Amino acid sequence: MSRHDPDIRLPLTGDGPLDPPAEWQRLRARCPMATAELPSGDKATYLTRYDDVKSLLSDARFSRPTATDNAARIAPDGAGGPAANGDTSLAIPDRGEPHQRWRRQVGKYLTAKRMTALRPGMVSIAESLVEDMVEHGQPADLKAAVGFPFPVYVICDLLGVPAEDRDRFSYWSDAFLNVSRYTTEETRAAHTELNQYMATLIAAKHTEPGEDLLSMLIAESAEEGEGLSDDQLLHTGVALLVAGHEATANMIGKMVSMLLADRTRWERLLADPSLVRTAVDEALRFDANLGFGLRRYLGEDVDLDGRILPGGTTVICSMPAANRDERVFADPDEMDLGRSPNPHLTFGAGPHSCLGQTLARSELQVVLDVLLRKLPTLHLAVPAQQLQRVEGLLVGGLRTVPVGW
Repeated sequence: MSRHDPDIRLPLTGDGPLDPPAEWQRLRARCPMATAELPSGDKATYLTRYDDVKSLLSDARFSRPTATDNAARIAPDGAGGPAANGDTSLAIPDRGEPHQRWRRQVGKYLTAKRMTALRPGMVSIAESLVEDMVEHGQPADLKAAVGFPFPVYVICDLLGVPAEDRDRFSYWSDAFLNVSRYTTEETRAAHTELNQYMATLIAAKHTEPGEDLLSMLIAESAEEGEGLSDDQLLHTGVALLVAGHEATANMIGKMVSMLLADRTRWERLLADPSLVRTAVDEALRFDANLGFGLRRYLGEDVDLDGRILPGGTTVICSMPAANRDERVFADPDEMDLGRSPNPHLTFGAGPHSCLGQTLARSELQVVLDVLLRKLPTLHLAVPAQQLQRVEGLLVGGLRTVPVGW
């Protein structure tokens, strides 16, 4: 394996929009630490085995690189915004005890108990969106009608954002996570607009607090004196929007497509709706269209399974490749809706795992449950092989999900 010529060029794609790249199995078997060329032209080490990916993601020493780390860039010419290449202006601490303290402060409002309390509101939003889709007739684009608006409406409710501003949030989130769809100027403008909006919203919460997450964090800061600053509140809101919208919006479309691509999967859920919870986690594991994976910048040498990765290396942790590792998952290329346990790495692992994973799971479960109840005859309006991937999106997705019922 040469350190100069890449073994692979990212992103990798499968034969169809829902299929895994054939290279994953070869890489796991023969070259689990491959040299990959990113769209920027920079090179990184690409990890595909479960144990390697989990080990590095769980290592508290390393987190997503910032723009000052001299890490390999994903996007060419610095395009793609802060989500693609890091942003040193973020006020949220990204490692160590300060990061863990921030996670504890915000995480207490994203617990399973809190999600249970929010669930009736999520169900109401999902039912309304499905009813509107049906009213407009078939075929319909499930992604546009339900997948895209649902998570941003939930995040807006969580943050106390007025309903009339939801569509603005959708655009800002899209601009943050896209690698090639928007120009650098458009991405910067979206970044500025969102920051200005969040600053105004936080100022309003100081004056007229509500029952939302931002108001609760402000109240806690006032009581304890060691809470989040307004800058940290601003970037917490931005982080929740960016992480919580686009990934879940695309996952809704992909999950439903995977379940409808093989009709027996959908029929099994109709016969036994109690499988919704495990089916959601299996869809998260089975998803081969997850984008690039997570970057880690090694500030020091790391011994990974007997091989030394030197400090200064940028690593791409391919969670979807690891989620297909036959060393961990029985029949990894089969979608088993009742799979349990299911220790997939879609939300990462360790101290930097996805803070909003309980929210994401709740959203996916609610949407799937509502669709099964309201549209049991739901089906893809085109063959699954004709679905088209979204290009240039860090989290992966499908352009449209045409459905009928």
